[in-house]
Amino acid sequence: MTQATFATHEVFNQSPPFEDVDLFAVDRPLMESVTANGGAHAQKELSEFGQHWGSAAMAERGRIANENTPKLRTFDSRGNRRDEVEFHPAYHEVMARSAYAGIHNSTWTVDGKPAGNAAEVVRAAKFYMASQVETGHLCPITMTRASVAALAAQPDLLTKLMSVISTRAYDPSFAPWWTKRGMTLGMGMTEKQGGTDVRSNMTRAERDGDAYRITGHKWFMSAPMCDAFLVLAQADKGLTCFFMPRFRPDGSINAIQFQRLKDKLGNRSNASSEVEFVGAYGVRVGDEGKGIRTIIQMVQLTRQDCAIASAGLMRSGLAHALHHSRHRSVFQKHLADQPLMQAVLSDMALHAEASIALVMRLCRSFDQAPHDQNEAAYMRLLTPAIKYWVCKSAPGFLYEAMECLGGNGYVEEGILARHYRESPVNAIWEGSGNVMCLDVLRALSREVEAASAVLQQLAGETSGLSGAGDVVTFIGKAFRRPDSERVARLAVEKLALLAAAAALNKVSPHHAELFARTRLAQNHGSMYGAVDVASSDIRTLLGRTLP
Repeated sequence: MTQATFATHEVFNQSPPFEDVDLFAVDRPLMESVTANGGAHAQKELSEFGQHWGSAAMAERGRIANENTPKLRTFDSRGNRRDEVEFHPAYHEVMARSAYAGIHNSTWTVDGKPAGNAAEVVRAAKFYMASQVETGHLCPITMTRASVAALAAQPDLLTKLMSVISTRAYDPSFAPWWTKRGMTLGMGMTEKQGGTDVRSNMTRAERDGDAYRITGHKWFMSAPMCDAFLVLAQADKGLTCFFMPRFRPDGSINAIQFQRLKDKLGNRSNASSEVEFVGAYGVRVGDEGKGIRTIIQMVQLTRQDCAIASAGLMRSGLAHALHHSRHRSVFQKHLADQPLMQAVLSDMALHAEASIALVMRLCRSFDQAPHDQNEAAYMRLLTPAIKYWVCKSAPGFLYEAMECLGGNGYVEEGILARHYRESPVNAIWEGSGNVMCLDVLRALSREVEAASAVLQQLAGETSGLSGAGDVVTFIGKAFRRPDSERVARLAVEKLALLAAAAALNKVSPHHAELFARTRLAQNHGSMYGAVDVASSDIRTLLGRTLP
């Protein structure tokens, strides 16, 4: 009698892994957006970065770093307080690669000045690609980069720190920052009772010679293994920014006591903590009572990175969905050849193109703001609007990308489930959607002429595009209404859409018109693919997404 066999059947009709690709070269919208915003000279550098981060090895490191989450080691074996966070080696590897590429410092010179030469645009392209592989580790990377802007308020301190920040070395050792090859910085603002309302912070700072002793807590402090943090505390003259290192000047461990690590929906590779300060050593950054003004320089840059990362997550979701659809056959056709799937994917591609064009345009404004008042006004007004639209778009976009893969998109073996869990944090972190809308209103009220000039500039850059004129009129009226806060979400979304159309018009005018026709001239359907786009445009959009 023949023995029955229960061996599994041959696996077929499954897409191969989307890896060992050049994340820069396969992304034509990214390449064109970098060029349009002054970064053409960095094509070779970005392609090398894209090849490394698009490798199977980096994809595996990203997976392992997320599956092996950080662990808090509060005490050592003898009962001494340590407050260390332990990470898997894969996390340290991706951190080292980001540091080597200068994602944490390349927008600054060695003395802490803006680097120029489209440094913001080039660095953003790297950040965008890295976010497609492993997003959690970018939290300490972005805060380190952004901290330099706040530290500029204390030039003597910045000079000392830049000797270590400016290196491209990653040093994970738990040691005083001045003994290390490289360092990272974090930030602590949020307290239990206040959240976004940092003016209600209760943490106190008492002068102790040239330094301060800080007592209180932070409800959220990300990346607790950073070498130092910028924190807000109440001093005699009000809320003040402080530099708080992990070690005191005498080499002893500072009184920064981590209570627990947050159990988060996503962002699993990155540790976020609750912390108490028990007379912790700190040095003032900027004037007493000017803490918000000081730390907002850092927040402006971290908000920029929220938008870049969300655009990167959407790009990765789209790339994986299209790659799968080109290999998966259903009803005797590849998914990518089915008209309904083409409509969905091309509409997503249009959204992704507009998103990367917009964030790169924003990065150009950061590059040029130090010497161009118009670009500085664009940066101040559009940063919160762009963060609002791009970051809040990402979760729904990534859900649609998951659905393109069916059940394979929903399981944890693939990257899309991780992207989906990751995506909400960028809309919440550094100011939720409502806070972004209020910041736009604040910018409009404080800089009426400058904001009006930005809106006029956008009107000129979108002249002739379907629906643009009506949107400009609507925005102008909405922000002048006495109840403007009530309609702020609608007005800010329209502002971001107008800015996206303008940015895309510099990169791909034909697709800017498609975007305007489907997003400005009419309300876009609640689902991707609920638009009427010509077959030729569908083919072009998908071809630009992946060759």
